[in-house]
Amino acid sequence: MKKIFYTVLICSSFLFAQNAGETGLSFLKFGFGARNISMGNIGVVTANDVTALNYNPALLSEFTSSEILFMHNEWIQDVRSEYLGASIKIFGLPFAFNANTTSVSDIQVRKIAGEPETTFNANYFTMGLSTGFSVYEDVSIGFGVKYLYEGMFSDDATGWGMDLGGYYKSPIENLTFGIAVRNIGKMHQLKNEATELPTDLSIGAGYSLQSETLKSVFNLGLEYQKYFNDETNHINFGGEMLFDNLIALRIGYRYQNVDASRLFSTGLGLHWGNLNFDYAYSPFRYNLGNAHSISLKFKF
Repeated sequence: MKKIFYTVLICSSFLFAQNAGETGLSFLKFGFGARNISMGNIGVVTANDVTALNYNPALLSEFTSSEILFMHNEWIQDVRSEYLGASIKIFGLPFAFNANTTSVSDIQVRKIAGEPETTFNANYFTMGLSTGFSVYEDVSIGFGVKYLYEGMFSDDATGWGMDLGGYYKSPIENLTFGIAVRNIGKMHQLKNEATELPTDLSIGAGYSLQSETLKSVFNLGLEYQKYFNDETNHINFGGEMLFDNLIALRIGYRYQNVDASRLFSTGLGLHWGNLNFDYAYSPFRYNLGNAHSISLKFKF
């Protein structure tokens, strides 16, 4: 049994980790919403839909309407995610809810080299609730709580996490700043050891520029991201051009201080009334494959 467990652990770590860190539950690093993913997975300032609760809950203070969003994420190595998010105002406060399921299918179990003895699926789940509100003129704060679950082979574990965020509209028109600390919390033991959450600090700035000549809005974002429990630092930046409030073209880049498997991302968006369609494409290096993300959002 111990040999089987070690095989499972190694396979799972290989599939989920982009680098040799000390944390697990790496599906929390994948990104949420095709728009954010296509722009380099930035969002601490630029997330403009219900996915803001995953990047910076303080951004929820800007919400004026309710919406629902669904995302399908086709990752690499048979990793798939489904995401559902919804936001609504209750007693004048914006609340956002999300649920995410991620699975890795057909992981092979071996005691010795050769044909696998069996296969199994690894399953991960998170469900969260967040809110944000203004505390002083152009300053907002937000917080959220989440339930976490991981199951591998015959073992599973649960835990909890918390997100905190701040948002500031500067005196310079259309220039904003944000900060967030995400995935603060703990997991119960899986087999003999508790999984470490990928707690991170993100600091970012965003700027929006409108061109009447081109009938377009340009949104730009830059973020610094630091994971507390490993040596990785990220500088992520991205942008989009939204033409006539109808078609959006996006691109992003992720710089990492250690060797990274993915750097560029791109995508597009289509707006039709209250319905939005977004797509993100993320090519991986080292012949690992390509990731595809699709989001559908409806405002009401």
